[in-house]
Amino acid sequence: MAWRYCYKDVLPFSAMVAVESTNVGLNTLFKAATLKGLSYYVFILYSYAIATLLLLPLALIFRRPGLPTFKLSLLYRIFLLGVLGFSGQLCGYKGIEYSSPTLASAMSNLTPAFTFILAVILRMENLALRSSITQAKIIGTIVSISGALVVVFYKGPTIIPAASQSSSISLHFPLGSSQTNWIIGGLLLASEYLLVSIWYILQAQVMKIYPSELTVVFLYKLCATIISAPVCLIAEGNLSDWRLKPDIALTAIIFSGLFGFPFTTVVRTWGLHLKGPVYVSNFKPLSIVIAAAMGVIFLGDALCLGSVIGAIILSIGFYAVLWAKTKEELSNGRLGSSSDDKTPLLDSYKVEGI
Repeated sequence: MAWRYCYKDVLPFSAMVAVESTNVGLNTLFKAATLKGLSYYVFILYSYAIATLLLLPLALIFRRPGLPTFKLSLLYRIFLLGVLGFSGQLCGYKGIEYSSPTLASAMSNLTPAFTFILAVILRMENLALRSSITQAKIIGTIVSISGALVVVFYKGPTIIPAASQSSSISLHFPLGSSQTNWIIGGLLLASEYLLVSIWYILQAQVMKIYPSELTVVFLYKLCATIISAPVCLIAEGNLSDWRLKPDIALTAIIFSGLFGFPFTTVVRTWGLHLKGPVYVSNFKPLSIVIAAAMGVIFLGDALCLGSVIGAIILSIGFYAVLWAKTKEELSNGRLGSSSDDKTPLLDSYKVEGI
């Protein structure tokens, strides 16, 4: 009983926190590398290629027995995942290049709203406005987004000063960034997280058909690599940009290929299979808190009152949604049930819907 609770609740929670921490670190490293001249086309293609090569032996070694027959229709869906994933990466990393990792973390808080709306449209989520569970999900999502906006756009008085103005790397508004670039970056990031929300829902459907996380993620990365190769090679025609030197650009690509893309995608795919897309996407608001904490601890950034107030507001909304999900599972007898049970979000969803 204790192990089942740990696997279905404690482990997914810890894994999602680790994923968001990895993403914030990767975004920060990518931004630093682009300031040194790294092309985001080069970054995306190399990262996808490294992730694919890493996942190939893992998918073969840890292939689960008793899987259903792999059909061509499933490959079409995985190829569509590759298109969505690559398009999202293009929008996301270009958005960070125009703005900052903190804006990326803030805009990621649109994912719960996008996912919830899409789930309602596709009839994957029951929308009972008089239900306290539905009300908690809606209010919690709105409060989480509001808290993230406070963290980014309201600084307030400084609580902990920066360790060194010269060595501190600001994760807020970058020097020399115009308002136009900031708006363009925000629109690109919003587009990314709309695509991410669609990706979550389609990935949940794929996992219901073929419940093998490593195999699905490997095929997704392979498709994304095949799709991105001609696009990136044509878009970045300067061959000198493809020759990497042992500097921060190479570090960013290796970190992304080894730890970023494979780790975050595998864990999210597993979380989607176990808990559903709304649960996974609601961990996105946590990234803004992690970004602020990493800035203070590792980069020596100043901690401002706005960050603290925003984090408190965000946490209230975040745990309101988790409370709603837990209560929903309890009301349907999900907690403590067998591992074969699906989440309520996916119970009423028909496989042939997309």
